[in-house]
Amino acid sequence: MNWITNYVRPTINSLFSRREMPENLWVKCPECGTMLFHRELTQNQQVCTSCNHHMPISPRERFANFFDAGMFTEIAVPQPIADPLHFRDQKKYPDRMKAAQKGTGEKEAMLVAEGQVLRTRLVAVAQDFSFMGGSMGMYVGNAIIAGAEHAIARKLPLVLFSAAGGARMQEGILSLMQMPRTTVAVDMLREAGLPYIVVLTHPTTGGVTASYAMLGDVQIAEPNALICFAGPRVIEQTIRETLPEGFQRAEYLLDHGMLDRVTPRKELRTEIATVLRMLTGQPAVVYGDLPAPEQAAEAGTEALPEPGAER
Repeated sequence: MNWITNYVRPTINSLFSRREMPENLWVKCPECGTMLFHRELTQNQQVCTSCNHHMPISPRERFANFFDAGMFTEIAVPQPIADPLHFRDQKKYPDRMKAAQKGTGEKEAMLVAEGQVLRTRLVAVAQDFSFMGGSMGMYVGNAIIAGAEHAIARKLPLVLFSAAGGARMQEGILSLMQMPRTTVAVDMLREAGLPYIVVLTHPTTGGVTASYAMLGDVQIAEPNALICFAGPRVIEQTIRETLPEGFQRAEYLLDHGMLDRVTPRKELRTEIATVLRMLTGQPAVVYGDLPAPEQAAEAGTEALPEPGAER
């Protein structure tokens, strides 16, 4: 046994060897390939600082950047039947749900909240594409209805951030039933005279596009978001023709009249607050009147004015 080789050298190497860097400190932009430091990417709301590519963002993180001082009140959503069809493919439906809940830290694919954006009070609903592709199941339908009912009760506008691959096949026809249910919820808002703004994020497809995602009074999209019912590959295979460049992307749909605006993520706060104040007859935002983030955080929810006080 060589004492120097087997003991001394490994001990010295362990003392002076360089520590391995954690793999999650850097994120590679899927669009331009730039390596982005995770803190810089978080501060920029998951938007590439090199090419402006908008990466996926969770509803909770979106709301933290969207609402004033990151403060919002989560609205409860009625729980549907856990596994109505006892569906099973490669895995049981409850097992897929548990895996999605563990991976995202959320109980379902939609989050509903109330808060203020530039002192404009509203109700917001956001889908989480990382939760089973943001698929539209009974919970998503319940969430939109809960958001609409809360907005009507409080006389507030509703803002919805869509991100979905379509209906949830594990719930079959019950999933498709959410299309008319959510359409009725939007009609309830219109009968109450309350604005409904939709922000379409990448991707918004399938039955979601065929229902509540395209029924907004104002349709806004994030840059380069894929918005469609059937995807471009399916269409090309069906009609056997090459589609135009950028087909079904946000900018293409804006040029062809299907959208009102294409707005970068960091500008959505100002854009939505301005539009809502115009639609509700409120005065324009006075930026000098806005509290500093630390002051708003200290004041808590008591700093929020009562509904209708600004009208």
